[in-house]
Amino acid sequence: MPEGDTVWRACQRLNQALAGQELVRTDFRVPSLATTDLSGRTMQEVVARGKHILMRISGGLTLHSHFRMDGSWHLYRPGERWRGGPDHEIRVVLESPPWTAVGYRLPVLDLVATGKEDTVVGHLGPDLLSPSFDRALAIANVESDPGHTISEALLDQRNLAGIGNFYRTEVCFLLGLHPWRPVEAVDVPAAIDLSRKLMKANVRNGTQVSTGIDRPGQRSWVFERAGKPCRRCGTTILTSTLGEATRERVTYWCPACQPET
Repeated sequence: MPEGDTVWRACQRLNQALAGQELVRTDFRVPSLATTDLSGRTMQEVVARGKHILMRISGGLTLHSHFRMDGSWHLYRPGERWRGGPDHEIRVVLESPPWTAVGYRLPVLDLVATGKEDTVVGHLGPDLLSPSFDRALAIANVESDPGHTISEALLDQRNLAGIGNFYRTEVCFLLGLHPWRPVEAVDVPAAIDLSRKLMKANVRNGTQVSTGIDRPGQRSWVFERAGKPCRRCGTTILTSTLGEATRERVTYWCPACQPET
């Protein structure tokens, strides 16, 4: 699933292309919006809220979308061939004079009043990439359930928004935290600060890197490296699933660098 930095960069591209542009044609291909026509309205701005995308449109409307596992937005110039997938995977087309935005495989796509955006993103905790990030609230949210594992607490978007599996896994490694370590035994401010530091650095870099080496196969310490030697100590990286039933996520850790106690 794309994480907060990936979504933030997507919103930046969409905003640069569409902000201030009149929509000359819109085509919604989901049942709930099949008769919606936004042509003649102006795209005011595109902003990220955690992993959510908010397209604010004149007339007090916001088009809300979320990538989850497979969704994506693509931008094309007039006459350019669309390459995001087959036509049956297109969920929406937003056409302006200079750019056409095409949303592929978007599992979440709804239209809400801009003044009621909280109905779709109000459950989220502080956004790690927001200039107004509320650090104290994020810490309090995570620490509110001391028996929760640190892995699950960091992934819970109600605590803080934007962290996904890559950052959760890498932050735990860098801080020497076993994935099942309870929140009460963790320096929560340090975990949140490191998560934000990595995400902000990677927003600038354009790739997800935790090792400081931006080359294929060398960008992570443990993420997606099951069975390989730890870059720090040589111990074999382990993997397992963690989380509630139906919401399990794969996790990776070094048993030597991240002891259980």
